[in-house]
Amino acid sequence: MRLICTTLCLFLFAATSGAQTGEKTAQATLDPPARQARELNTRAAKYLVAAQEKDGGWASQAGPGVTGLVLKALIQEPAIGPQHTAVRRGLDFMRKFQREDGGIYSAEGLLKNYETSVALAALAALNDPQWQEQITAAQKFLKDSQWDEGEARSVDDAWYGGAGYGQHKRPDLSNTQMMLEALRDSGLPKDDPVYKKALAFIQRCQMRGESNDQAFAKNSTDGGFVYTPANGGESKAGFWEVNGRPELRSYGSMTYAGFKSMLYAGLARDDPRVKAALDWIRRYWTLDFNPNMPAQQSQQGVYYYYHVFARAMAAWGEPEIADQAGRRHNWRHELASKLAELQRSEGSWVNEADRWMEGLPVLTTAYGMLAIQAAYPGQPSQ
Repeated sequence: MRLICTTLCLFLFAATSGAQTGEKTAQATLDPPARQARELNTRAAKYLVAAQEKDGGWASQAGPGVTGLVLKALIQEPAIGPQHTAVRRGLDFMRKFQREDGGIYSAEGLLKNYETSVALAALAALNDPQWQEQITAAQKFLKDSQWDEGEARSVDDAWYGGAGYGQHKRPDLSNTQMMLEALRDSGLPKDDPVYKKALAFIQRCQMRGESNDQAFAKNSTDGGFVYTPANGGESKAGFWEVNGRPELRSYGSMTYAGFKSMLYAGLARDDPRVKAALDWIRRYWTLDFNPNMPAQQSQQGVYYYYHVFARAMAAWGEPEIADQAGRRHNWRHELASKLAELQRSEGSWVNEADRWMEGLPVLTTAYGMLAIQAAYPGQPSQ
């Protein structure tokens, strides 16, 4: 009996030691920036769980939008996952906002596309068949909300193929890219007409006269993107002078949004529109601020920028990119380093340049986590 017990103890010790060694070996295989990224998200997830409100949402007074972003980040975080109590409570909160038309939005309906898009992306991250009915309904709602022939808009109309918030009577690239991302992530087939329609709108956001038929882009060779071509064109970066005349100013968050959306819509890597956007990215490469925004606005929307930056670079699929001067950049490592520099002690991120709700830590922390997850998908948790 003593021999059996001794043998069993030795076996258990060896098994435990082996598991611990295996865990340490797995951790050791991660390069330092990847380990750093994992640690950043572990801290951020703890902050978000602690910040959940009594009703199960995050910034719940604003509707389901912020909650959808937070839920996706927590669902994709291995240390949390879809079965965590905070996630289940958040899903119960978000479920209350699904409408008969399939959309998931607050009663006022001012942000229908935005809220439904982020909610759909969160539900898709669950990878749970029991939510398929809600996913299919939300997909249909987003497709029906796209500006097209159903709203008496023809393909030569500047609004065609786009999506907007709801309170504005025009589409924009921010909402359009969020819609496409949610539809793609939730499994909408690549040949669905929604992508081709969206491409008509997306290319009209690009400051490239050869492919943009709008007057504001005539003769432009910039290659970057602006907010919307609707109603004569609009850029959140305003205008700047190009060759002695005013031109809508392209900027980082919309350029990366446009770049990834063109890839999602099926454009080839050597398509001139894609190449022009990539040239812009190389020309204005930085993670210190939202590229090519006027200096006094350069920190505005920077966490949204980090999110679309990471998704765009992941869609491009290359581990490194060369800037205009030929310097090579490992975009994942640079992103992890920047977010490590900016993370606060309790695990949150926040933007002191409070525009587009980025003064709200639960929102910017969700953006930060989602950016890291796009850069380092499937990293093990501690």
